[in-house]
Amino acid sequence: MADKVRRVAVISLGGTIAMTAHTAGGATPTLSADDLVAAVPGLADTGIHVEVHDFRRLPGASLTIPDLLELAVKIDTLTVDGVVITQGTDTIEETAYLLDLVTCGDMPIVVTGAMRNASMAGADGPANVLAAIRVAASTEARGTGCVVVFGEEIHAARWVRKTHATSPLAFTSYPGTIGYVAEDRVRILACPDASPTIDPRSATSSARTAIFTVGLGDDGTLLQVLGDHVDGLVVAAFGAGHVPMACVDTLTDLAKRMPVILATRTGSGPVLRQTYGFPGSESDLLTRGLISGSTLDPVKARILLQLLLMTSSDKDQITQTFDSVS
Repeated sequence: MADKVRRVAVISLGGTIAMTAHTAGGATPTLSADDLVAAVPGLADTGIHVEVHDFRRLPGASLTIPDLLELAVKIDTLTVDGVVITQGTDTIEETAYLLDLVTCGDMPIVVTGAMRNASMAGADGPANVLAAIRVAASTEARGTGCVVVFGEEIHAARWVRKTHATSPLAFTSYPGTIGYVAEDRVRILACPDASPTIDPRSATSSARTAIFTVGLGDDGTLLQVLGDHVDGLVVAAFGAGHVPMACVDTLTDLAKRMPVILATRTGSGPVLRQTYGFPGSESDLLTRGLISGSTLDPVKARILLQLLLMTSSDKDQITQTFDSVS
């Protein structure tokens, strides 16, 4: 019996991958999902059936959480073997992790984009789209959660970060990629633990969250000002979860009013729990009511906090959910 034809939906959100340059100014999103797929050499040779959907045509910086929740609901209605999302690289790491949290099942969901727009020499969009379609169509990628495919590397949503402003090799992961594409074959080397799952339809409440990055000499003044305007806060702390002593009282007060997540501004590695004991150390802050962000970087911690607040989770539920992230 002939092999089943694999079906992949390509959904375009805009971004650099969909941009072309104009003589009157810089690059702007102009290409449709059809345009993106038509520009991929070798796609017809894969035997993969591709259906295209124009969902948004925005720069990555202008996408919103409601946009992505609506996208998650749309994905749930598709009868395909995998989904590819194309978008601007500015917020790929946020999109991927949000979709990882609000989608379930084994179907591969792949996010990709481009660092060079279609008008530039060496535009990387077509190669990234081809690799992403191969991953989305593969049986190997089933059960890996949402992933980012860039430069033929496969990154888990919860670990991927954009670490360079302009390089085609902008995306990295710690502790490392979970796979790659080589000679048209998808190779998965590791599978991350499942993320908490949140029903996108239940995220109906409004909430405002922010990230405060601690800097040398902070005295808590800006923290207090920010705390008056948010419903939840992520503190991107020094090292393994440390802040200046002058910030401790302000954070103690804020933690009584709202969930305050303690993350590390290094972008990788865990927030410790009991290694240091000075005022402003991780153990001190956790006893004062801050919630450990575990191994989530500040950007991912904010996405999880935002969704939990939008589903009206209380502080105990938020703490339990963050505790479940290893």
